[in-house]
Amino acid sequence: MDGLSAARHGSGPWLAAEEGVLHDRDLAIFRDFGSATMTKRIRAKYKINRRLGQKLWGRAKKYDKRGEKRPGQHGERRTSKQSDYGQQLRAKQKLKGYYGNILERQFRRIYEEARRFKGSTSEHLIGLLERRLDAVVYRAKFVPTVFAARQFVSHGHIKVNGRRVNIASFRCKVGDLIEVGEKGKQMALLLEAIKSTDRDVPDYIEADHSKMTAKLVRVPGLGEVPFPVQMEPNLVVEFYSR
Repeated sequence: MDGLSAARHGSGPWLAAEEGVLHDRDLAIFRDFGSATMTKRIRAKYKINRRLGQKLWGRAKKYDKRGEKRPGQHGERRTSKQSDYGQQLRAKQKLKGYYGNILERQFRRIYEEARRFKGSTSEHLIGLLERRLDAVVYRAKFVPTVFAARQFVSHGHIKVNGRRVNIASFRCKVGDLIEVGEKGKQMALLLEAIKSTDRDVPDYIEADHSKMTAKLVRVPGLGEVPFPVQMEPNLVVEFYSR
């Protein structure tokens, strides 16, 4: 039995270890990127959710039967009030995790850049994160998850202004034309994401699914970004300002 058949029939060592159930969006990632990539990304996604005790991407279906119980022997008893530092750290982990678990060095660099702009550092931080190419691809509904967006870009399926870009952190400018390559247009992952009713394309993204193109119309503010959970970039600023 191959990996995909094993996933469909609920077998395979990696699936049994997670005691979970794969859904259509996860199978699409499996088909298009392969078992090793899918295993890593899907596990990472639910590990972040479980650690923070929240569904960062707002999906009701559960992959892990353990649900929102936090990791560790005493996970259910961790209910003590958090310190200011704990709240700030948690806010940073949520924001980093939501955008595909960005590395700390890279995330800190984005913060430092946001800090140099005039005005609200919190708003600039969100604006810079939303300008990432993988974020734009995700917002345009070309893929079902932020993790899949990173893979989609790194595998060379995206063009920016006619040139192939395979760097997920590439920063888009307002008016840039984002286009899916010919090979990417036939992928099950993309076709299923477009049909999905889980989320809508936000107003600051102009997406044409008939042509498989998208544009960043404007840099959004915090209030415009459709986060399924409350994000607190002000606490992230406080964390780095200590």
